[in-house]
Amino acid sequence: MSALNTDALDRLFVHARTHNGFTSEPIPEATLRRLYDLMKWGPTSMNCQPARLVFVTTPEGKARLAPALSPGNLDKTLAAPVTVIIATDSRFYEHLPTMFPAYDAKPMFEANAELAASTAFRNGTLQGGYLIVAARALGLDCGPMSGFDAGKLNATFFPDGRCQANFLCNLGIGDPASLHPRGRRLSFEEACQIA
Repeated sequence: MSALNTDALDRLFVHARTHNGFTSEPIPEATLRRLYDLMKWGPTSMNCQPARLVFVTTPEGKARLAPALSPGNLDKTLAAPVTVIIATDSRFYEHLPTMFPAYDAKPMFEANAELAASTAFRNGTLQGGYLIVAARALGLDCGPMSGFDAGKLNATFFPDGRCQANFLCNLGIGDPASLHPRGRRLSFEEACQIA
């Protein structure tokens, strides 16, 4: 497998930004389906795939989401064409017999709620990262964020308690005027070790 060219790497990482504002251009459902069809291939431990996504696109959906948003995230989220709720399924392991047929891993998680919760959170967060990279690969801009009341959001969108919101990500065509100055990144020497 060869490395991606510089233009692709720049789009995915180097020049990609966290957007706080978007144009009004709608994002078609076909694009959201393609986005999921890309991100689902990212690896997770035991192919557990605990992420569950809610693509909030309608005024009614945004109205349901609004009470859970912090004041600083309210206006930009209501204006974004799409807001994705990235959640984790606490019973992801129910799918393991078909997703991970190598051996029967389901009982290991059924019997250990702490292991199931940490596995779901870790791998669901990883899948949220794949979502961002896949969105950028499809030409979308992203505005990932926390800054919401998880209890309110979960009560509204996941009332049975099975899923729990991890973070939110606004999607659309970014408005460059909404960007903050870009912050520096830690150097290799500041962040890494070779052991």
